[in-house]
This record gives sequence, structure tokens and C-alpha cells, in this order.
Amino acid sequence: MLQQYTKEFSYNIKLSVPVIMGMLGHTFVQLADNIMVGQLGTAELAAVSLGNSFVFIAMSLGIGFSTAITPLVAEADGAGNKNNAKSALKHGLFLCTILGLALFCAVYLAKPIMYYMKQPEEVVKLAMPYLNLVAFSLVPLVIFQAFKQFSDGMSQTKYAMYATVLGNVINIVLNYLLIFGTFGFPKMGIVGAAIGTLVSRVVMIVFIWFLLNRNEKLKGYVTNFNFRKIEQAVIKKLISLGFPSALQMFFEVAIFTAAIWLSGVLGKNAQAANQIALNLSSMTFMFGMGLGVAAMIRVGNQKGLKNFKELRRIGQSIFLLTFFLEIFFAILFLWGRNWFPTLYLDLDDALNISDNSEVIILAAKLLFVAAFFQISDGIQVVVLGALRGLQDVKIPTFITFVAYWLIGFPVSFYLGLHTSLGSMGIWIGLLTGLTASAIMLYIRFNYLTKKLILSS
Repeated sequence: MLQQYTKEFSYNIKLSVPVIMGMLGHTFVQLADNIMVGQLGTAELAAVSLGNSFVFIAMSLGIGFSTAITPLVAEADGAGNKNNAKSALKHGLFLCTILGLALFCAVYLAKPIMYYMKQPEEVVKLAMPYLNLVAFSLVPLVIFQAFKQFSDGMSQTKYAMYATVLGNVINIVLNYLLIFGTFGFPKMGIVGAAIGTLVSRVVMIVFIWFLLNRNEKLKGYVTNFNFRKIEQAVIKKLISLGFPSALQMFFEVAIFTAAIWLSGVLGKNAQAANQIALNLSSMTFMFGMGLGVAAMIRVGNQKGLKNFKELRRIGQSIFLLTFFLEIFFAILFLWGRNWFPTLYLDLDDALNISDNSEVIILAAKLLFVAAFFQISDGIQVVVLGALRGLQDVKIPTFITFVAYWLIGFPVSFYLGLHTSLGSMGIWIGLLTGLTASAIMLYIRFNYLTKKLILSS
């Protein structure tokens, strides 16, 4: 019985590993920024956290919207329809470019909100110039996502990984040169980290297009676009899938962003600890995200073939693989919760030794809670990917809103700000919301697949 699911593990892993590596690449940009900026002090680390909290919200909308491209391409590829796949990419690029520019403008105009958020004054002052450049990097990032989602939909998941690895190398080198002013470069502090992020994301677009153009099978899909001919029906289809998908990701990222802001109310050390725990959790979450993309691709292929029994079996095999993987991560977090935070701070800094010690203790407590929500977080994002492969997006959007904002956020707000739990209470709320989301989304997948099998 179990073998019918486990026999899919090797292909699921083969398909998802490049996606996971690419997803980890985005998080690794933040990890590199955090570790290098953390050497400057807790205020600088908190400033990067605050600045990125605005960008993460916008990024979630951009990345979430771009995921509409993958199921359309996967279904077209499964049905052998090249024109539909190319059309999905062309119209996706058009919409993603507009969206990237709109998100940059929105973040830029939202900057003054920082002054009204009860955040430490020194943190806000440092965050402002950093945010300008990182906000602009949203434009190339969302355009890159359009190419990435197309590539994933064609089951060519390795190209985005290669582009992201190159982007990371460039980001780390520029960080080293510009944050600390090494080899004669100007010492720019956290603004140097922002420049590294922007340049790396521009390079990623150029490189992924170069790789796709070199592939004989894919070359025809990524060249000779006629953007003067935009079809309203395709635009409507992408928006009908992309807008709810963007909201799904927005609702989840926004509650984690709210955790950053709530932590800021508790002080810069609580905010820095939250950033460390969030960064580590984000890295393990990318494994779930990668498996979610594999679920979206494989479910989309089976939908194109109209083989709904296989669709259900393959979907459940990916859920089971995710469950095993997330248990491993939970154990890892419990084991290393006291050591991982020490990687982010300079323990030999005599001037900040008190702040750094407090941050490490707080972060260890948050990682204890994070160990338990690994499982819920992984399951919910993989089931969400499978539902996107089915092109079912409206009900899951409602589910994520209820789970995160009607269940999770009130718990975070009350336990974090009105009990002695503080930061740990905020993360207990996150755990509650993720668990509710995982349960309700799985019920939805179970219902839909049974219905499709009975009607076929």
C-alpha cells in the first residue's frame, strides 16, 4: 500500500531539487545579508529586517502572481500544445513587468509608514536608504520569476537554479566589497548589501534567458515575442489564477511580516532574534516550496492528460515525502536551537555583548516553536501547490485568509503583546495559523480529487 506512494519519491526529488536549490538561493541572499550585516551590530540587523519586511510583502504578491504561469504551461506541455505554452510565457512576462514596477512604486511610497510603527528610531533611520534600492530590485526579481515559472512548467527546473547560484555568488562578492569597504571599495554598510541584491537580480534575468535560449527545445518559446499582440482572454486567465495565488502568498508572508513588526514593538533585540529565527525557518520552508512546485507541475501534467486517479496518487506521494522531510527539520531545529543563532552575531564584540547574548537566548526560544511548525508549514505549501496544479485558487485563498488572519494573527497579537510569553507568544500564533491552513487545504484537495475521479 505504502509502496504506491514511495515509488514516486525518486522522481519527485529529481524534479524538486533544482527548484529547492533555486528557492534556497533567494533565501541565501537574505542569509548572506543578515550574517554580514549582523557583524555591524544588532541595530543594523534589525534595520535590514524592517526594510525587508516591506519588500517581502511586495515580493509575495509578485512571486505569487507569477505562479499562474506554471500550471498553464504544465497543462499545455502535458497536452503537447506549444502555442499555448509560449502564449502563457509572453503574457506572463508582460504582466510581471507591469506588476514589478507597480510593486516598486508601492513600497517606495509606503516608506513613511515606518515612522508610525513604534519601531526603534535608530533602526528606522538605517532602514530608509537600504529600502530604496531593495525595493527597486523587485522589478528584475518579478521578471525573473516569469522565466522561472515557465521553465518549471516545462519540467526544466534546473535553469532557475543555475541563475540563482550565479546571482548568489555575485551578491556575496558585492556584499563583502561594499558592506565592509574591502580592496579599496567604499564602506557603505547596509546600503552596500542592497546594491549587491539589486545587481545580482538583474544578472539572474540575463542568465536564465541565455540558458533557455541555448536549449534547442525551448529556444522557440523565449524568442520572437510580439508584445503588440496581447490577447485579452489569456490576460484574464492569468489574472484569474495569478491574483488569488498572489493573495495566498501575501496572507502567509504578511503574518510573518506582522511578527517582525510586533517584535519591533518589544524592542530591537526581540526584532533581531525574530529575524534570525525567521531567516532559518525560511531556508527550510524553501524545501516545502520546491516540493510544492513539483506538485504543481505533476498535478498540472495529469490534469492535461485527464488522468485523475494518477493525479491524486502522485499528489499524495509528494505530501508524504514532505511529511518525512519536515520531521527531519523539526529534529534539526530542536538539536541546534542554541547554536544556530550564534552564527549571526559577533560574540567577541565587547561593546554589544549584552545585546548579542539576549538575542541568542530569545532566538533559541523561537526556534523551539519553529521546530514544531516545520511540519504544518511544509504540508500546507505543498498541498497549495497541488491545488494550483488543479487550477483551484479561489477557495484556497479564502482558507489561507481564515487560517492566518482570523486564527493565527489574533493568537500572535494577544500572546505576544499581552502575556509574559513575548516573542515566543508571537510564534505560537504563527504555529496555530499554519496548522489550521494545512488541515483545511488537505481537506480541500481530498474533496476535489475524489469528485474528479467520480465524474470521470
